Amino acid sequence: MVKLYQHQKTALEKTKDRNRVAYYLDMGLGKTFVGSEKIKALHAKTNLLICQKSKIQDWIEHFNTYYPEYTIINLRGKGAVDAFVDSQGKQEAIGIINYDLVYIRPTLLNLKDFTLILDESSIIQNETTKRAKFVLKLNPLNVILLSGTPTAGKYEKLWSQLHLLGWTISKDLYWKQYVDEQWYEDKESGFRRSFVAGYKNVDRLKYKLAAHGAIFMKSEEALDLPEQNIVKIRSPVTKEYRSFMRNSIVEYNGKEYIGDTVLAKRLYARMLCSYLNPDKVAAFRDLVESTEDRLIVFYNFNEELNVLKDSILELERPLSFVNGKDKDLTAYEEHEDSITFVQYQAGAMGLNLQKANKVIYFSLTDKSELFEQSKKRIHRIGQEKPCFYYYMICPGSIEEAILETLQMRKDYTDELFKEYQKNFYG
Repeated sequence: MVKLYQHQKTALEKTKDRNRVAYYLDMGLGKTFVGSEKIKALHAKTNLLICQKSKIQDWIEHFNTYYPEYTIINLRGKGAVDAFVDSQGKQEAIGIINYDLVYIRPTLLNLKDFTLILDESSIIQNETTKRAKFVLKLNPLNVILLSGTPTAGKYEKLWSQLHLLGWTISKDLYWKQYVDEQWYEDKESGFRRSFVAGYKNVDRLKYKLAAHGAIFMKSEEALDLPEQNIVKIRSPVTKEYRSFMRNSIVEYNGKEYIGDTVLAKRLYARMLCSYLNPDKVAAFRDLVESTEDRLIVFYNFNEELNVLKDSILELERPLSFVNGKDKDLTAYEEHEDSITFVQYQAGAMGLNLQKANKVIYFSLTDKSELFEQSKKRIHRIGQEKPCFYYYMICPGSIEEAILETLQMRKDYTDELFKEYQKNFYG
């Protein structure tokens, strides 16, 4: 018998009479169990859960542990998909597949009278992608959307999820009624471009969302979680970074970095502020040496991970890894002095790491949603200690500009980079 927290019971009670629901519960509030209990309550024999590739095994283990009455089927293989569709309605089953595979399994369009569950439903916010188009073609009887950050604060990205909830408003009308879209002339291209200046009729929008089964819940509304503390670790920029920002080219350790496009320059500027900065790598080692507690380290680049591992090799600390190639949390689970390296794209969303209460941001993501999600890996149900977040920043650099943007819950874009470059380097 699963024991739910009061806020989880509240979310289920508010939606007990609905078969299309969205549980937009803040990261760490246990939306996995809320969604699972709703699956049970809907009583559909066939259930299709779509999630990130890195979360497939977690969901399989979750259902096998807490809901053994279901047959759990990994749908990564085409044969498994065909068998799942052929057997629909014959057994209580949950088929699990990832977003990047689902749209090349057209047999799933033959499913009938089933419950569709989207984990991290914000992934389909761009309705023009192949995965979103495919999901919107499915014809489920019931829908369960799960997300801690359904729009990252951007209401204009909600339309595809609202469509699944049964709100049949067109995208054009939705924008006209709720989004303050403004236009300007791009001097470089000569084209008119639009931007979202804000939102209109927000109270009405929230009412309509609630009327279509959307539950929004923040951590502070539901739980008395421990205090969060920010600590900034500052390292000076290198002469190579300054030279690169002025000239768009620099040689470092025998390799030439050329910022011949905005994207390339922004990427190399970030690298020069992270693992190509010896002072910052040394500061990382010092920080690791200062505690024997479990540590979670967020990073971006594959080479960055290699440099960080080498810097602490002689400390002989147990290591765990979550990235595009590996997911091994053995050291994290078994050793109190472990260090867990997490690549943003692979592990900022969905991991339960509340055995740790300290996170080191060696480099920053430029995506607001990943940044907000990453903080909740430790600040969640089960955390009893104050949480500490160590931001390793080079003052006056692109990193400082990124952090300021992320703290406003916005993505750091090429346009913002060009503005930073103009202000600091002319």
